[in-house]
Amino acid sequence: MMPENRDANYAKAYNGKAGFGSYPALLMVDFVEAYFDPDCELYADVDNALQSALRVREAAHEANIPVVLTNVVYHDSGIDGGRFFEKVRPLRHFLEGSPMGDWPKGLVPTDRELIISKQYPSAFFGTSLASTLTAMGVDNVILTGLTTSGCVRASCVDSMSHGFITTVVRDACGDRHSDPHEANLFDMQAKYADVVSEKEILDYLSALPR
Repeated sequence: MMPENRDANYAKAYNGKAGFGSYPALLMVDFVEAYFDPDCELYADVDNALQSALRVREAAHEANIPVVLTNVVYHDSGIDGGRFFEKVRPLRHFLEGSPMGDWPKGLVPTDRELIISKQYPSAFFGTSLASTLTAMGVDNVILTGLTTSGCVRASCVDSMSHGFITTVVRDACGDRHSDPHEANLFDMQAKYADVVSEKEILDYLSALPR
């Protein structure tokens, strides 16, 4: 590994900026009870991320752009989770009907919002999300969610790979530890997306033509 300063090193290869699109959609990844219940192994102490995401969601509604929520739902046998379900034992909390898969306090989906249920980390893998956003004319995916190093990261890479300008809202993403959170934000910023603050995304949304 090169001994020089990290930021200077990365700036040589990864210093681009994606910018914003003209018609964005907000994607809220896996804000479900498992990450907010201290008695669950998946608990991550991420209430601040949820509160930020809720403020971004309110601004998205005011801007009249699409809002998509994801959750994870498995067949009673877990068979549709494949190797992911086998590897990560706490995913059993997302068997259909489990209270750990419910929306947390403060997040109640509205009739205006689309819910995508998934079985793997990316919101795009094995779902209709990419084709739905394309059909709506969306060119920019604004990402919030849990966890930064897992489903947010996977969704970010797939969003970019499907041709969407991708924007990750730092304050509205969370993880169970700051190290993987910061490392994955750094890597997403370098290669796949623009990582922005809550204020930056609120300013962008408020400036969109209604």
